[in-house]
Amino acid sequence: MRITHRSGRALHLSYCTNVHPAEDLPGIVTQLDAFARPVRERLGADVLGLGLWLAAPAAAELAADPRARRRLRAELDARGLEVVTLNGFPYAAFQAPVVKHAVYHPDWTTEARLKYTLDLARVLDDLLPDDAVRGSISTLPLAWRDPWQPEQRDAAARNLERLAAGLTPFPRVRVGFEPEPGCIVETTTQATDLLQAVDTDRLGICLDLAHLACAWEEPAEALQRLENAGIPVVKVQVSAALEVTDPVVAGGVLRQYAEPRFLHQTRSASGPAADDLDQALAAGLPGPWRIHFHVPLHVAPAPPLTSTTPVLEAALRNLMAADEPWCDHLDVETYTWDVLPAGRRPAGPAELADGIAGELAYTRDLLEKLS
Repeated sequence: MRITHRSGRALHLSYCTNVHPAEDLPGIVTQLDAFARPVRERLGADVLGLGLWLAAPAAAELAADPRARRRLRAELDARGLEVVTLNGFPYAAFQAPVVKHAVYHPDWTTEARLKYTLDLARVLDDLLPDDAVRGSISTLPLAWRDPWQPEQRDAAARNLERLAAGLTPFPRVRVGFEPEPGCIVETTTQATDLLQAVDTDRLGICLDLAHLACAWEEPAEALQRLENAGIPVVKVQVSAALEVTDPVVAGGVLRQYAEPRFLHQTRSASGPAADDLDQALAAGLPGPWRIHFHVPLHVAPAPPLTSTTPVLEAALRNLMAADEPWCDHLDVETYTWDVLPAGRRPAGPAELADGIAGELAYTRDLLEKLS
């Protein structure tokens, strides 16, 4: 969907398809019919934006075959769908039974990560609507924090230089590194320290609003920090994390969210941290907590849990407040629908489409109010 900012600039609102498991091209086209087109119809939108996730094998296949890229573009057009942004963080198997730390591999010290991202750039360059000013690709914030020795740092720095050079044939495409709890770049402060030497014409930040909240960062301060460092926000992932004031009182409800597929980094306002929710519960970290569990934007969690939607809303207010918006790519990324507690997860494709449409409607209405 497109929303017009008061500046006249188009804001591209999409939902991220990493919520779906398909990893080959026939499966991706099938899920367009199962989910994306129904979501568009529920919203009454002429065109729906997708934050498309392509696993590495599918990206490589498309990058090697211009005809395949044209076919995918035609499949999107036929269903009233458009793509201005790709999610290049998960490399493959993102909806496997257990993901956890595997999502951070291969990292930016490797040739595989560089090739995957440049494959995505080639694909996106052909998928972009003709009138789109730019395209964006989100990627992981270099690596998980351990190991990170001088040799890893130097290898990553070389690959970022090669990435910027490799993007030269695709002048409309930018790549955003996505700060995430537990990674080398976890906060905007670390982003300004570690990314200020990159080519900011082509590289910048993907600001995930759940991650921002889990770092207990204030949106206005974080955005000002990035602006002062000259690091652009090339993409915003509109997401919300779990929050709990008293984890002891909420322990029974919290345990329903300690599931085996994804890593749920937990951060206390006073500083203590755990790399997963079950570890935080066992350690008895002092509250309040924010937990890296992306929850639906438009539905409150079961009491006494809440979500970080106030941080999301504050961030969007700041992003839209200037005469020109800070960023025009906004991708709703709730990939955890299938691991929500029993009774809160969708019963089938129709209910998942309902949930995604509800999140997009919530975000659309908020952006229209702020624009």
